[in-house]
Amino acid sequence: MTQRRLGRDWRLATLFLAPMALLVGILVLVPIARSILTSTTERHGQDTVFVGLDNYLALIGDDQFHTGVVNSFVFTAYAEIFKVVLGLSAALLLHHRRRGRALLTGLLLVPWVVPTVVTAFSWRSLLDPIFGSVNTLLTATGIGPLLASVHLVDSWPAGWLSDPELAMPSVILVNVWKGVPFFTVCFLAGLKAIPADLYEAATIDGASSVQRFMNVTLPGLRHVLTVTVTLSSIWTFNNFDLVWLLTQGGPGDVTAPYVLIAYSKAILQLQYGAGAAVTLVMLPVIGGLVFVLVRLLRQDTTIRLPRQRQAAWRIGARRWAGTVRKALPWVVTAVVTGLLFWASPEIFWKAAVVLGVILLIAVAVGRVVSTLQSRGGRRSSSAVSGLGSWVALAGLLFFVLGPLYWIAVTAFKSEGQVVMRTDDLWPTPWTLEQFGALFDNQPFGRWYLNTLLVSAASTAVALICAALAGYALARLRFRGAQGFTVTVLLTYVMPGALLFIPLYQMLIGARLTDSLWSLVVTYPTFTLPFATWLLVGYFSSIPVELEEAALVDGCTRLQAFGRVVLPLAKPGLLAVALFTLTNAWNEFLFAFVFITKDEYKTLPVGMQSMIAGDVVPQGQLAAASLLVSIPVVIMYALGQRFLTEGLTAGAVKG
Repeated sequence: MTQRRLGRDWRLATLFLAPMALLVGILVLVPIARSILTSTTERHGQDTVFVGLDNYLALIGDDQFHTGVVNSFVFTAYAEIFKVVLGLSAALLLHHRRRGRALLTGLLLVPWVVPTVVTAFSWRSLLDPIFGSVNTLLTATGIGPLLASVHLVDSWPAGWLSDPELAMPSVILVNVWKGVPFFTVCFLAGLKAIPADLYEAATIDGASSVQRFMNVTLPGLRHVLTVTVTLSSIWTFNNFDLVWLLTQGGPGDVTAPYVLIAYSKAILQLQYGAGAAVTLVMLPVIGGLVFVLVRLLRQDTTIRLPRQRQAAWRIGARRWAGTVRKALPWVVTAVVTGLLFWASPEIFWKAAVVLGVILLIAVAVGRVVSTLQSRGGRRSSSAVSGLGSWVALAGLLFFVLGPLYWIAVTAFKSEGQVVMRTDDLWPTPWTLEQFGALFDNQPFGRWYLNTLLVSAASTAVALICAALAGYALARLRFRGAQGFTVTVLLTYVMPGALLFIPLYQMLIGARLTDSLWSLVVTYPTFTLPFATWLLVGYFSSIPVELEEAALVDGCTRLQAFGRVVLPLAKPGLLAVALFTLTNAWNEFLFAFVFITKDEYKTLPVGMQSMIAGDVVPQGQLAAASLLVSIPVVIMYALGQRFLTEGLTAGAVKG
């Protein structure tokens, strides 16, 4: 009777899900409940007073909150558009390349791997209106004055992060730079999964390259596109670190997203209830969007067998549903476009110009190749196509590696070269002066060890719990599996600004603040849900017949999991380990709030603390950035093949 009510595998599912349920319950659900209670209170001096829904009602007339919501929407929408366009372009260029694809993919991954504090530091320096290399380069090439003449910038030299008209586009640019590698790797995995027979059949039918792209490539990438855009939108919409490190929401509130507004109210103004209300108001929007997208994804991957007899009204309803489903993307596109034009007309036309230029270049190259092919010049068309591909790759690599090159050369300059800006692009002579000053003036070695210990411990916890929970959700049959999956997805969208206040209070009660344990315990809140989501898809892709054969041979379900499933899931497990390790290595907000003593700081917070007011030790920060980035880059270079396999069999098919 119990088995019929709870499901065939409910006992084993309880065992497998217990670690994750415990962590999610204590570290996510309990803090959320405390945030809900906090949002109904208001601080009056030393006393906390219950005010009911007053904090929520106050948001209706709060201009700062309205600005934060609009900024979050604008920031996310434009960033995702450009990440999709550039990520898909890069993936197509790499997918058709026979030689050097692994090396090029590894190079493109570097921006996504490097810590956010490194990204913010490098771009802040490059975009400096007086000392930055961006204005110098654009002035030397004549592009800068041209941008001013067509009013893409108001004046020259441009104040990229200080001009209210340019601050948001600049922050979007940096987010795109950091996010394009993730899209590229996911799209490469999706392209690899599209059968080559479909392209051959389309070519035989006379389809052009554009028609093959529209009718084969895009439909084949539908699932990967849905998952990737959903995950990236969640990350971007809840972004705090990058915006805070670049502009702190300024100038004014031009770049302040809703998360930063919540942080300002809760931490800077000590109005915890108002800050909690801001995040809780936006939470249902994000959670509802994720839930709808996941349901659509599951419906698309479900194969329905046609019935022999169907009522006429059912046939008509299904045809109508199919028509609506086809029209829905166009309707959503039109609505988003209208909202973007209303919310940010200045950014809208600038983005339209950039996208238009990219489209014109692609069409022009395509027409040249098609003309040469029609004239029988296959060698010429191949040469032009190859040249265009290399030019596009060179431009993409310059965009991706330019800031990293600047970090590398600055790290080996003397202090005089850094201050006087002599030998800007090539140190003369090369020196290790900045590395020596870094270890002499800062406890950098201690920060490095702290980051290594916290990242390794939190990754191990997330990997073990996610493997058990992912297998249970993918393979075992028990009542409540759907609800548990939705809970995992919803916990993933929780912004750090919602959790860090109640978590901080809990850590104070447990006397874990200013210790590495505070980070090891709390980091699974943002690594565990994504790791579980990825492994659910990967475990689902492993043929169930292999487990059934092991069960027939006398293995228990637990033995089949350990001896059959886990060895086959190594690519997925390695992909999860790389993702979670990178997230833990780069994390800023929790470490910034929970740790105040220098001996317990991690690298991102320690590097941020090196900046004292207007005094920025550029050489030491560049040396620190180089040392922080190298280990993760090496790990990704060694595990790149397994990462692609894990994405192909996991998130792509999940």
